[in-house]
Amino acid sequence: MAFHHVRFPINIALGARGGPQWSTDIVSLVSGAEERNTRWSRSRRKYNAGYGVKSAADMHHILAFFEERRGRFHGFLFRDPLDFQTSQDMVTPFDQDLGFSDGSQTEFQLSKQYGSTYDPYFRPLTKPVVGSVRVAMNGTELTAGTDFTVDATTGLISFTSAPASGASLTAGCTFDVPVRFDIDHLDVELSSFDAGIIPSIPLIEILT
Repeated sequence: MAFHHVRFPINIALGARGGPQWSTDIVSLVSGAEERNTRWSRSRRKYNAGYGVKSAADMHHILAFFEERRGRFHGFLFRDPLDFQTSQDMVTPFDQDLGFSDGSQTEFQLSKQYGSTYDPYFRPLTKPVVGSVRVAMNGTELTAGTDFTVDATTGLISFTSAPASGASLTAGCTFDVPVRFDIDHLDVELSSFDAGIIPSIPLIEILT
């Protein structure tokens, strides 16, 4: 298997439904109380892209995309229509914390924080959009290609030289979700578009 660094058609992705999923075990006690345990340390996103298919032309596009991915075999990029950048507005180099430098570390993982008060969740961003990553140190924006580089396949930021100890590092970007088809059989009936029947095209996030 391989990961194809190609994006699922955005015009179809915009109509998709889905979002993050967690796996929680709940045990009900005799007293009526309950114990809860989460199995995963990271959430996993699931989508149904069938809701974005509006025409036979869209379906032909998906058919070709599905065949080239060999069904569930190869992964690809997906633009989440709701959650695709590090801020709700324009991306800035101050959107998310990368951390504080220890004076020797040169690589930092892009991530996005959800929540802030009780138990914030930090989601690694492994598929930033090339050219969208902005980085700042101590409130001053740095220059991509000169001060740092970004690996678009992992989301790792590499500084040309280690930032000074105690330096505050921040970043912002647009990003995609690494996914695969969750089916090996694409069930399509062209006449169904006139009847308003939506094909099922499930996608699932690839976690690494």
